[in-house]
Amino acid sequence: MNDVTTAKAGGTSPPPTRERLIRAAAGLFRNKGYSGTGLAELLAEAGAPKGSLYHHFPSGKSDLALAAADWASGQMLLLIEASFTPAPTFREGAKTVCYKLAKLFDKQGKWSGCPVSATLFEGPENEAFHQHAAHLFEGWITETTRHARRLGLPEPEARAAAENFYILLQGGWQLARVRRDSNVIRGLYLQMQKND
Repeated sequence: MNDVTTAKAGGTSPPPTRERLIRAAAGLFRNKGYSGTGLAELLAEAGAPKGSLYHHFPSGKSDLALAAADWASGQMLLLIEASFTPAPTFREGAKTVCYKLAKLFDKQGKWSGCPVSATLFEGPENEAFHQHAAHLFEGWITETTRHARRLGLPEPEARAAAENFYILLQGGWQLARVRRDSNVIRGLYLQMQKND
């Protein structure tokens, strides 16, 4: 599984400019936050001319932030699918999510924030960012709830288990950053009620 916040370019030809801008934004926002990332830095990281930013993202940095958050959220949905699909129980699926995220922390060598939170909550205070973040987090919860039901949890418990898992995950992510210790994330599933 790739880093859920920064894709690696594949193949021999560079990805299209729009994709390079999104990847660069996802990585920079994850590491430095929306407000801590300048346009010149974004363009340099993407290897893109200034005009291309506004060609692909007419409102500039704010449009790019929404696209970067979408991309990062899509990576998280892939991680959820890869973790829960082979799992025999909800708890085992949650454990795999935790282990995969902890491995990414170790692999990055950086103590970055949640890619969606770092982009949309540390950006300008606006309703579009807030609504978009709510939509993306709801997508994670909905997908995890679907797996919980598939793994035998009845609807109310499935939804509660998914929500509790993401409450733990967001808090654990912050604590792991503070302690600079990925084992905080690795052990989060142990804090869950037994849902087998």
